Formats: sequence, C-alpha cells, structure tokens
Amino acid sequence: MPLMKPSPFSLSALLVAVALARGADAPVDWPEWRGPDAQGHATAKGVPETWSETQNIAWRCNLPGRGWSTPVMNADQIWLSTALETPASPEEVAQRTKVNTADQPLTVLSKVELKALCVDGRTGRLLWDIPLITVQDPQWVHELNSYASPSPVLEPGRAYFHFGTFGTFCVEVGTGGVVWANTNLHIMHENGPGSSPILVGDLLLFHLDGSDSQSIAALDKKTGRLVWRTNRSGKMNEHPQLKKSYATPTLTQWGGRPAVLSQGADWIYAYEPSTGRELWKVPYGNLGFSLSSRAVLGEGRVYFATGYSRSEIQAVQLGGPDTAPATVWKYAKGAPTMSSLLLVGSELYFVSDSGGMLTCLDARTGREHYRERLGGSHSASPLYVDGRILLCSREGETCVMAPGPTFKLIARNRLPGKLMASPIASGESLYLRTDTALYRIQHGK
Repeated sequence: MPLMKPSPFSLSALLVAVALARGADAPVDWPEWRGPDAQGHATAKGVPETWSETQNIAWRCNLPGRGWSTPVMNADQIWLSTALETPASPEEVAQRTKVNTADQPLTVLSKVELKALCVDGRTGRLLWDIPLITVQDPQWVHELNSYASPSPVLEPGRAYFHFGTFGTFCVEVGTGGVVWANTNLHIMHENGPGSSPILVGDLLLFHLDGSDSQSIAALDKKTGRLVWRTNRSGKMNEHPQLKKSYATPTLTQWGGRPAVLSQGADWIYAYEPSTGRELWKVPYGNLGFSLSSRAVLGEGRVYFATGYSRSEIQAVQLGGPDTAPATVWKYAKGAPTMSSLLLVGSELYFVSDSGGMLTCLDARTGREHYRERLGGSHSASPLYVDGRILLCSREGETCVMAPGPTFKLIARNRLPGKLMASPIASGESLYLRTDTALYRIQHGK
C-alpha cells in the first residue's frame, strides 16, 4: 500500500497546536500525563538502556502513602499526588460492599487524606508534603487502582491536582500554597478515580464518567469555578456498571480549530473546548466501558482502545467540517484496557493488561507486524525516548525495545516494587515511580 500524504496532524503541528491552545508562557519539561505532546514521546537524550537498584541510580526518594499518578516536572521540581489510607474495619467493609454490584476486589477505607508532593529534582529530597483534603468514609476503589491515580497538570507557576469525585485543587508551585479547591462535582466511580485532567487555554478539563452520571467538565483554572459541564449524548448499555470510563481527554485540531477528543463508554466524542459543545461522536460498534488508556494521533486519525468486555483497537479518520469522522479499521487481539497506545512513525504499539503480549501494527492499515510475549501485567503506558520504547510492568520490570516492524528486545531492567505509574524523561534522566519510591535514573550514577 502506498504511503499516505503528509498529515496536518503531524507531531510538530500537534505540538504547536497544543502549545497555542494551552496558552503557556514558557514550556514545561513534563506538563501532564504522557508528556509535552500528550502522546508518550520524550525529547530527552542520553538516557540509560540498563539500570538496577545499584546501577545508574542518581537518587531514590521514598514516598509517603499510595498513589499511581504519573509525576509531572519542570526544572528542579517534580510533582505527584498520593493518598494516606486508614483501613475500614471488617464490619464496615462488609456493610459498604453490599451495595457494590460489580463483584470486584476492592479497597475500603474509613478515611483517606489526599496530598500533593513535591520532590527536588537535583537531590531527590521531598520538598513539600501538602494536605489537600481528608475524606471520611470515601468510596471504595478497585485493588488495582488508588485514590491518587489521576496525574497532575503543571504549568509555569501552578500545579493542578484532580481526584475525581473527591475534588480538584490548584497549588502555587513557588510556595506550596493551595490557591483554590472545587469539591462540588460528584459521581460514583465504583472503582475509584482514574481520568487525568488537561489544560486548554484558561480551562482545566476532565471526564466525570461514573455509573450514575456521565459527562465532561471544564473549570476556570484561575478560580476553580465550573465553566461548563456537558452530558454524554450517546446511547449506552442500561446497566450502570457498563457506563463508566476512566479515560483522559486529548487535545487536537479539527476543521482548523481546537477540539477535545474524549473517550466515554461506547463512544468517542469531540467537543469544542471553550463551550463544551459536542462536535461529533462515533460509536465503537461493540461494548466498551471502564477504559483508562489514552488516545494517540497521527496521519489525520485518532487511535484508541475501546475498553472492557470486547476490547478493540480502532482507528478513526478525523475528517473535517465537511467530512464526517469514520472508523477505518479495527483490531481485536490483545487490546489493553489500562495502558495507552504508542505511535512511532507508522507503527502502533500496545501491550496487553495480563501476560504482557506486545503487538505492533501498521497504523495505516491495521495490519499486524508482530505479536511477542514480554510477560508480566501492565497498567503503565509506554514511553518513547532517545530512539527506544520503554514498557513497565506491575512486577517492577521495564522492557527496553527498539522501534520498527521487527521485534527487538534490548534490555530488561528491574526495580523493587510495582510500576503502576507511567515513566517520564527529561534532560539525560529517566524517572520511574514505584509503589513506594521515585527514582531518577542517569548514566554514571
């Protein structure tokens, strides 16, 4: 099949569009989940291929509490969230899980304290441990989730922390002071919060897709005031458990203007970011819910996984105002529900939740290049850095791969603990958050 014409949604064009829409005064090293381009690509160079607890470790910072949020960073500040958990009694657990209809392994607490953490990027010292809110008798979370799974968003001067139904908070990065809090938007997550926020101009956007209501919302980033909230319009399964989504919106251009791509249950939507007006929606064509992977963009298309039940990888041609978006191909084997996809050139990569089956497709056609088993269970999203692909498992192993249509494993690296958060990179360093610590990985250390 001949190569497609160069797309207006190339990586460079996307970076420009994202920067303009954010209205940032200056670039931030790692502003949000999946990096400066929101696609899982890092500009770092000279990052090690191999490491261990005793090799190429610049520092380790032990972290209080529990949280799976991916760090964000700028210069010498690294921000992340965590939760200090007070377990419920056996009697409380039995009573409160009676109302759960999903029959899932759950974490039930009598109290949770949600916090913002700031780590010194030079030394690994914990600079700030900032209490944001304490919640009594909080909703339960799935055992694979945490109360601090949504990743923060960082811009010059401020960091934004979102915990789903438990609230959204703005922190001043120079002082660690809380600028505002919004705790008025509530839904029933069933399995805990998962969707990360994004910044678009003066708005902070995030999903609110629970079993009781489903919407996307925008807050004024300066005040925390609700600017708009748009309910999902697509028809969904009647069962409440099948209406949830934990996905994160993605900013792009559509018809020459900014558009927010948003994955809910059973549908992918596009919204006008300034007003929340729905621009279009495309059905998955099968049952898709409880998805947490984030879409990627390329060749004028959006690529995404549809979530639980019968998860598929789908490619939708975005088109424009005079051309309706349309699904161009689907692929059903080994599609993830938690980790995101990665697009490098014309190859699309993803790894299955369990068993660690890595798949590489031709993004233009959906044709399979290879399927190879890495092993392990995967929640973290892959990272492309310094010409290599990194895939982290819950067992603490990071596989380093060479990109391309042929499978090539470069290295396997292991750290103690679980890798649930996605890796980030800046300068000549890689940063990995385990369930207990944050590591800076750098040559010669």
